[in-house]
Amino acid sequence: MSSLRFLVLAALLLAAAAANAAPARVQMEEMTWPEFRDRIAAGATIALVPVGGTEQNGPQMALGKHNVRVRVLAGRIAEQLGNAIVAPVLAYVPEGTIDPPQHHMRWPGTLSVPEPVFEATLEAAARSLRHHGLCHVFFLGDHGSYRPSLDRVAARLNREWAKGSNCRAGALPEYYRAGQGGFAELLKARGYSEAEIGTHAGLSDTALMLAVDPSLVRTDIMAARPPKANDGVAGDPRRASAELGKLGTDHIVEAAVAAIRAATRPAP
Repeated sequence: MSSLRFLVLAALLLAAAAANAAPARVQMEEMTWPEFRDRIAAGATIALVPVGGTEQNGPQMALGKHNVRVRVLAGRIAEQLGNAIVAPVLAYVPEGTIDPPQHHMRWPGTLSVPEPVFEATLEAAARSLRHHGLCHVFFLGDHGSYRPSLDRVAARLNREWAKGSNCRAGALPEYYRAGQGGFAELLKARGYSEAEIGTHAGLSDTALMLAVDPSLVRTDIMAARPPKANDGVAGDPRRASAELGKLGTDHIVEAAVAAIRAATRPAP
């Protein structure tokens, strides 16, 4: 075999091996500590902290909706970024007072923690991740009620990290906006009404879950549910589908990736 043919064959074999190689892990809790260390050494600089919540989601959706959804979408975002690692999901968030019960705490299954505890947990997690070498930390909040806490924590961390560092924290409102107003506009353009789309456990919320993990949606209950019922739903989920949900998940991932890239782009 000539040297040229050998080099061509070797190049083809290397290309085939690269194509068949398993993608790099992005979920931190699936890594060993040496794997985590090596991912940072190989160029990972971004930590994504998925923030979910354990709350009622109507009679048709599981209590862990936010936790499952934000973990899956954070993974997709990290894969597209290429230099990001996903921290474990924070499933305990403020959901209203416990006694007397307010907001989602009025329904069984919701778990709530005080805002100071929630914010302190976020801060400690972000400091831990930065200590290990992940310079940029972004909070992906899948629930709207704790948005002010994410903003406050990111602001405090940025004041702390501003001294001699280009590292930053971000509350990433683009993630939440894409899943709410942005997705709602996509649905309206397809003829769905605002009342049907809803704001909690309605068509948009349920469609997103069907696209992420349909096993967490009770489709028989969804289809049979009366349009107006005092069951924790704001909207009408009956026409939700995985196809509609994919429009939303793709939009969320695209918006989050663009926002993170813009926030971490080196100054000219």
